[in-house]
Amino acid sequence: MKRATSKSAAADHCIRFGVVGLGMMGRTHIEAIRAASQAGLACRLVAVCDGDPSRLDGRARTGGNVVQGGFGLLFDPRSVRTGTQPEALLADPEVDVVSICTPTDTHVPLALAALRAGKNVLCEKPLGLTTKQIAPLLRLPQEPLLMPALCMRFWPGWRWLRDQIRSRSFGRVQSAVFRRLASRPTWSPGFYQDPRRSGGALVDLHIHDADFVRFCFGMPFAVSSTGSLDHVTTLYHFERGPAHVVAEGGWDHDSGWPFQMAFTVVFERATADFDFRRDPKLLVYEGGNKRSIELEPLTGYDGEIRHLVQCLSGGTRKLEATALDGFEVARLLEAEKKSLESGKRVRL
Repeated sequence: MKRATSKSAAADHCIRFGVVGLGMMGRTHIEAIRAASQAGLACRLVAVCDGDPSRLDGRARTGGNVVQGGFGLLFDPRSVRTGTQPEALLADPEVDVVSICTPTDTHVPLALAALRAGKNVLCEKPLGLTTKQIAPLLRLPQEPLLMPALCMRFWPGWRWLRDQIRSRSFGRVQSAVFRRLASRPTWSPGFYQDPRRSGGALVDLHIHDADFVRFCFGMPFAVSSTGSLDHVTTLYHFERGPAHVVAEGGWDHDSGWPFQMAFTVVFERATADFDFRRDPKLLVYEGGNKRSIELEPLTGYDGEIRHLVQCLSGGTRKLEATALDGFEVARLLEAEKKSLESGKRVRL
């Protein structure tokens, strides 16, 4: 790994990140780390790794569906160590957290290696394609920390929704509908066009809403899914939860389709509606009146980085997204896939 000047963590008390994989998600993590540092949190990027040497010059080359960004300087290779081999980054004593932003089929081996090297880990979702793949991560000690990047748990508007559900400020939920629709990603086409590696939209896109459903209402006792791996709609069945909880996710739209991320939740005394493409994004209809909810100008990627930094900076070290959460959402998606294939309700 190419060396660059870097102060020690003991000197500046920073949480020092190393990012493995400089595609779209690697870029997103780096930008969130930089934004957290600029907001006053003690963190910084100290190392990056990618198998493609051309990505190590620090220039941003990939956009995305949620976070578009420009194509300027992503990091300065004069102050950030660079390399093509993850083993060098994992062995770097000045890296406190390894951010894994590589294809899904590499997540578990890299996470295991990083944890065994004594590094805390932020791993992009999903942790793995199956519960069998993820299971070895649950058998490791709880220190260092492993946090799956389940970003909707931290997304402004969505976090607001979870708080209202738990506080019952508008009464109980009667209906909750989540929608996440896109065209197929154009970055890393070899990965996204191969469902054996990506899991299709079910695992790579719809996972956000499946996890958020579980985050808000707990694990359903059964699921009923229809559609395909690239466009699925699931009804979640709860013994004591809402009777109507639905999530639709797909990336089979035409290439001109704008990314959509939305929810409509009916409470006993109000309806909350979020639309990522709208301004204001979050509206509440209550007592015949409509009002907007002011949200922080952040993303869930910002939120997850800041949460992890706070946990590692002398806080409770209690993560709001754990390896067990990554395992349980994989178990939920396995049931949805089984329902897709059988056309029947599947119990968990």
